[in-house]
Amino acid sequence: MKQVVQNMASGETSLVNAPAPAVRSGTLKINTTNTLISAGTERMLVGFGRANWLEKARQQPDKVRMVLQKVQTDGLATTVEAVRSKLAQPLPLGYCNVGVVSAVGNDVSGFKLGDRVVSNGPHADIVIVPKNLCALIPDSVSDEAASFTVLASIGLQGIRLAQPTLGETFVVTGVGLIGLMTVQLLRAQGCRVLAIDFDEQKLALARSYGAETCNPGKGEDVVSAGMTFSRGRGVDGVIITASTKSSDPVTQAAHMCRKRGRIVLVGVTGLELSRADFYEKELTFQVSCSYGPGRYDPSYEDQGNDFPIGFVRWTEQRNFEAVLDMLASGQLEVNSLISHRVAFEDAADAYQTLTTDNSALGIILQYTSADTERNVKEVVLAPNAVASFDPVKPVVGFIGAGNYASRMLIPAFKAAGAQFHTIVTAGGINGVIHGSKAGFAQASTDINAMLGESTINTVAIVTRHDSHARFVAQALEAGKHVFVEKPLAIEAQDLVTVEEAYRKAVEQGLKPHLMVGFNRRFSPQVQKMKALLAAVKEPKSFIMTMNAGSIPADHWTQDPSVGGGRIIGEACHFIDLMRFLAGSKIVSIQARRMGDTPSVAITEDKAAITLGFEDGSFGTIHYLANGASSFPKERVEVFAAGRVLQLDNFRKLKGFGWPGFSKLNLWKQNKGQSECAAAFLAAVQNGAVTPITSDEIFEVARVSIEVARILREQ
Repeated sequence: MKQVVQNMASGETSLVNAPAPAVRSGTLKINTTNTLISAGTERMLVGFGRANWLEKARQQPDKVRMVLQKVQTDGLATTVEAVRSKLAQPLPLGYCNVGVVSAVGNDVSGFKLGDRVVSNGPHADIVIVPKNLCALIPDSVSDEAASFTVLASIGLQGIRLAQPTLGETFVVTGVGLIGLMTVQLLRAQGCRVLAIDFDEQKLALARSYGAETCNPGKGEDVVSAGMTFSRGRGVDGVIITASTKSSDPVTQAAHMCRKRGRIVLVGVTGLELSRADFYEKELTFQVSCSYGPGRYDPSYEDQGNDFPIGFVRWTEQRNFEAVLDMLASGQLEVNSLISHRVAFEDAADAYQTLTTDNSALGIILQYTSADTERNVKEVVLAPNAVASFDPVKPVVGFIGAGNYASRMLIPAFKAAGAQFHTIVTAGGINGVIHGSKAGFAQASTDINAMLGESTINTVAIVTRHDSHARFVAQALEAGKHVFVEKPLAIEAQDLVTVEEAYRKAVEQGLKPHLMVGFNRRFSPQVQKMKALLAAVKEPKSFIMTMNAGSIPADHWTQDPSVGGGRIIGEACHFIDLMRFLAGSKIVSIQARRMGDTPSVAITEDKAAITLGFEDGSFGTIHYLANGASSFPKERVEVFAAGRVLQLDNFRKLKGFGWPGFSKLNLWKQNKGQSECAAAFLAAVQNGAVTPITSDEIFEVARVSIEVARILREQ
């Protein structure tokens, strides 16, 4: 498979060859025939990527403030690494895709093999798209015309919010692709339309669709034109499809509207509004959300749960269908909007045209490669790497290449001397991008093939939490050593499955190493704390504070069935850390969360967890998602034998009352990721004891699941 991606750090737009993704439950696999480049959104993204660091900062002042806060809490070096890693993440371009269904996932109805469909899939010759983001194309609509559906739906949703009626006067400010289709859709509803733009070529197209026009670039006064157009009454509504930093479009819209007129922002503008303008006329102002109801709703988009038509008439998918009907009837004409047709293989040239030619409108990418070329599941990244692998040392396969894997874990494994064989990802692209950078021999989307590769003796799993237990069990059954990111499991039954797979592997004499990435116990400062505490022969008291930060309720980590919730997904780090520092089994659990309140969607992630240990030690973990981001994220305090240890954010360690020790400060935050990976790989290579015993791993997993249960039942 080939896909267009944008590197936001270097500014490079490239066509990447990647392994083809497999269809998943609730999705369609589509062989692409045409895609449309969005002249507005994609020009903006590519332009941002090609800007220098200073220009990037100027364009995103809010992000700059977040970066400065992170410097204060985590240090400069850590922050720079995080920013560089974020920008280096490949950004797939495109969201206007047309193709033919080549596979149908489970729990999908209404589609079959061979159907022509439109979707919001990216510029790639194979895409996997959730069923609610696909729509069937009528026979009378060409693939090229259908590729405009998603963009037209953005304009249509703006119109739906504006609620035009027959005979009303509407202004469309900014007539790029979306604006020109918005003009046509308003005309189809019987509205008179005034189009405003600085580009005379685009205004000429608007006139051909029946609109009157105004060109402020020629000195024409926008407000006067609107008043004249509306016969002095003021226009009924304004739909702004322009992209500008200026607030002028909104201000002008307010001035030309009648009393109780409607203004809908579809594009991107400044929002310095005058209260008087809106107050005196009682104007309504709305910002339209993309394609319509369902957008950015995981339940609708990812899980495939549709809204009942009796309650939500127009969803994303139904807006797609409405646009396709308009194309079929001829009420929406888009052939005149096509300015360029480019072979998909020449996509880089298309984006050069996009950024240098402001007159470019609809740029169609055409896909003609054979199916056999697209459906390759493995891509060789380093042709000679496999032949040089030393089987005595760890030969590693990675499952997952998200932000944490690419930024922290893969570099840590590489620094520890891992020999990288195969990196497997669901979409393929991330595996190629990060696999090439790290030196993997190949990238794949086939987990079973990777697990069946005899050369690979070690597997690292860095995927969504609900898949961890399944992949761990499969890897153990395949005779591999396993390193898995936390959590080990999110359900008690899943944990039982892992324990059983581990037990069988041991009984078969495979001597597997199984370790969870509890990196904090390997940090230099925690290791120093452990050494100091070794001399203390009495029980210890712990206070651990995690300023976790807020995560939206609809984020996958908050979903108990996918992420397990943040207690299982992240607080387990601190359960393990306390277990390590105590050096004793956990024998009691108490927990309390924030009480339910209408003002707080998730209360489980504001909790106190108190653990009791076999040796009499105890401690409390304060996991709090309602604090300030400017406050340091993690603090660990230990009280024992008249002495205190205090660790702040894995940068500053202070000792109070410790003979010969007062502090251990680091110039750079170190949470032990590199040391954790190195310890695990050394054990694999040398046949030593796994750095974290299986008993501790299973104990911490059971306790984490139990804590979450206690909190949820309160």
